[in-house]
Order: sequence, then structure tokens, then C-alpha cells
Amino acid sequence: MIDLAVVDLSRLQFALTALYHFLFVPLTLGLAFMLVIMESIYVMTRRPIWRTITKFWGTLFGINFVLGVATGLTMEFQFGMNWSYYSHYVGDIFGAPLAIEGLMAFFLEATFVGLMFFGWDKLKPVTHLFVTFLVALGTNLSALWILIANGWMQNPVGSTFNPDTMRMEVTDFMAVLFNPVAQAKFVHTVSAGYVIAAVFVLGISAFYLLKGRHKGFAKRSMTVAAAFGLASSLSVVVLGDESGYALTDNQKMKLAAIEAMWETEPAPAGLTAVGLPNMVDHRTDYEIKIPYVLGLISTRSLDGQVEGILPLVAVAETRIESGMLAYDALERIKADPEDVTARGDFELRRNDLGYGLMLRRFVGDPREATPEQVRAAAWATVPNVPVMFWSFRIMAGIGFLMIGLFATAFILCTLRKHETKWFLRLAVLAIPLPWIAAELGWIVAEVGRQPWAVEGVLPTFLGASSLTVPQLWGTIIGFTVLYGALAVVEVGLILRTIKKGPFAGHGDSDSEPGSPSGETEPATA
Repeated sequence: MIDLAVVDLSRLQFALTALYHFLFVPLTLGLAFMLVIMESIYVMTRRPIWRTITKFWGTLFGINFVLGVATGLTMEFQFGMNWSYYSHYVGDIFGAPLAIEGLMAFFLEATFVGLMFFGWDKLKPVTHLFVTFLVALGTNLSALWILIANGWMQNPVGSTFNPDTMRMEVTDFMAVLFNPVAQAKFVHTVSAGYVIAAVFVLGISAFYLLKGRHKGFAKRSMTVAAAFGLASSLSVVVLGDESGYALTDNQKMKLAAIEAMWETEPAPAGLTAVGLPNMVDHRTDYEIKIPYVLGLISTRSLDGQVEGILPLVAVAETRIESGMLAYDALERIKADPEDVTARGDFELRRNDLGYGLMLRRFVGDPREATPEQVRAAAWATVPNVPVMFWSFRIMAGIGFLMIGLFATAFILCTLRKHETKWFLRLAVLAIPLPWIAAELGWIVAEVGRQPWAVEGVLPTFLGASSLTVPQLWGTIIGFTVLYGALAVVEVGLILRTIKKGPFAGHGDSDSEPGSPSGETEPATA
């Protein structure tokens, strides 16, 4: 039988390290392309202030980049240490994008990041700009390949189970590469990173303006952040809608859990704005619905249905019963690889094998499962509905707040009213919000996939390594202490850099190099 304590602690460890790592990734993604924009203005205008702006934000990018790399390496090792059977079972597919990410994307950014930081006086401006662009491209390509791997876990296309090797194997790598779930996740995640970077730059610029420091620098940075952030925040909402559309066909249970939709409603279904999911009575109390919206968003039609949790549980129960027969056929193949009848029986039900494996949580041999255990396994396919329901709504609410924030910033910058006090205070207070939304987005994505490590293929509890509870607690405590120390270092370095300001090392910290009054110039190129 499976030791569920080991599974839960392995999940906890991976969740903690993943959420911590994702504090750095989106800021890296967004700042990289903001540096490209700022340096492009410098190359076009050759004004020293834009070089100073690029180098200052580049310093903060570098601090964040180092922490992102360090925490990302730890996560990849966990697949072998904590999830060894998962790595064995699906490594043929899952390992390929990770390998390509290391060879193509990580080496690209790692090769050119040194030139970006130390090549300012050694490379021509246009050449240095190209180097900065390559670093930005590398960071975003890294995200692409990681999300292709994760997207396959959400929607395992282009692969099949081989009963002779007892592993999942690639059948169509192009299908894995162009997986609609992976593509939707990539553009949505990257756009969220751009929003985080824009809020980061906007908030720090607002802080300088509130303190009356480095005004020329702050106004220019604020203008770039306002335009970049407005475009990015609008993209997040539009591309997030596309991610929701991808769930309709590929992850119906996740979509139903997000909406706490227990029964299938007549098309087009209404969107629940707020409510209290009731897990006991299988209903949502005090719900306020917006008619037709969910059906229109999820199906792009007036007659497409969004299936509810209870009908999906019934479907899962049917598939589990079919999976029991697939498991039986597989055991017969293992006993006699030449058994043609067993192979024929397996081919008929191979797509339900993963559902049959869900029974391993309740009984050692799925073929011996009782009707009660089948029903319990079917209900185990339902993720944590309250967590999904509220995480999504808080995330979406912050997304719309970001649109309002950047629209206001864009208008104020256009009117040259950068020093509007109430907005500057709001911009500083808003700095943590997009990070909260991004973390909640990962919770929706990963909790919503449960109980599957790979949707419909491998239950999470079967993927864990043969570790002990003390071993896992030891590593969890160790990672918590180490990551806590790294967080102190990261925040300390960022605050120290901000305190020193963009003109540290220029003698006069209150004036733009090359200009006697750069700090009071308007925020124009």
C-alpha cells in the first residue's frame, strides 16, 4: 500500500520550492524585455540618462536572475530525488523539454548575461543591445520549454503507454511541442511576468518621486513601466481567457472546480461571481451568478455545455471500472507477453489505465476493488473546490486591478502628471499584488490537476520515491532555512541598491551624468 504521508510531504516540499522559485522567474522574464526597451531608447537617442536607467534596472535584474537560477536547479533535482517513479514512468516525454531548455535556453542566457553586465565599455551600443536582447530571449525560451513540459502534464498528447516497457513513450513530439494547453499557459504566464516587472519598476519609481529623489530617472522609468504594463495587463486577461477555453476540452474537472459548478447547467452557463462552495451538500451557497458568461467564455458558443462536477464524477466511475479491466489485461501481458487476447483487451481500454491505477490508493490490487472503493476513487478525482474557487477569483480580481492601475499610470504620464501623490502611494502599495496573483495562478494550475501527476495517466501518489517521513521533514526544514536566508539576502541587496540609487558612483547622486539638471528634466526621451 502507498504511504500517503510520504506522498503528501513530497508534494509539500515541491510546492514550497516551486512557489519560492516562481517569486523570481516572472520578474526575470519581464525585466529582461524592459531592459531591451530602455536600452533601445539609449541606442536611438544616445542620451546618458537612458544608459544609467538601463544599468540600474539591469543590476536589480541580475540580483533576481541569480536567485532564480539557484532555486530552479533545486527543483529539477527533486524529480529524481522525490519523484523517481514519476521520472521513470514519463521521463521519455517529460525529460526532453527540460533537456532542450538546458541546452538551448539556459546556455543562451548564461553565455550572454556576462557580456550584458560587463560589456558596456567593450561593445558597441548596438552590439550590447543585441546581447541584452539575447538574454531576454533566453529567459523567455526557458519559460517556453518548462511550460511545454508542464503543459504535457496537464494534457498528455503525443504519447502512449507501452505495455512492454511499462512506460509512457513519445509518439509525436510535434504534438507535445504545439500542445494547446502548453501554448496557452506560456503566453499567459509570460504576460503575467511582464506585469510583475512593470509594477516593480512603477512602484520603485513612485517611491523615488515620493521622496523627491532622482526625479528625471523616475519619471522616465515610470513612463516606460506605464506603457509596458498597460499592454501586458490587457494581454494577461485576454490570454487568461484563452487558457480557460483550453480547459473546456482538456481539463473539464478543473474548470468545474474553478466555478464550483456541481451540476451541468443549460447552455450557456452562468459565471459564479462569488459564493461559498459546500463540499458536504455538493452545492454553492449564497452564489451570485452572471448569466451566460461562463458558457460564452468556455465554449465560444451559445449552445456549448460546461459539465458539472457530479456528472464528471459519474464519468470517472465508469472509466475506473474500465481501467480495472485494462489493469487486468496488463497483468496478463506481464505474465505472458505473447498473450494475444490480453493485448487485444488492453488496446480496447488502454486510455482508462490511469483511472484503474487510482484504485491503488484504496486497495493493493485494483482488480479486487469493491463498488465502494470505485466510488471513493471517482470522488478522489475532484480537486479542492474551495481552494480552486477562491484562488481563481482573487487572481482574476488582481488582474483587473492591474489594468486600472496601469491605465491610470499611462494617462498621468501622458499628461506629465507623474508626481500625483495619491497615485504614487497606490503604486508603491501595489508592488506585492501581481506576485500574489501569479502564485495563486500556479495554485489553480497545479491543485486543479490533482489527483493526477499527469492528467488521466499517472496518479500523483504513485509517482513518489521510496523515502521516509523523517527524511522528508529534514529536507523541508533544510530548504526552508536555506531559502529563508536567500530571501533575506535577496531583499537586502535589492533594498541596498534602491537606497544607493541609479547614480551611485557618479559623484553627484542628485544629477544626471552629462547634464547639470537632469533630475528636473521632463520624462521625455
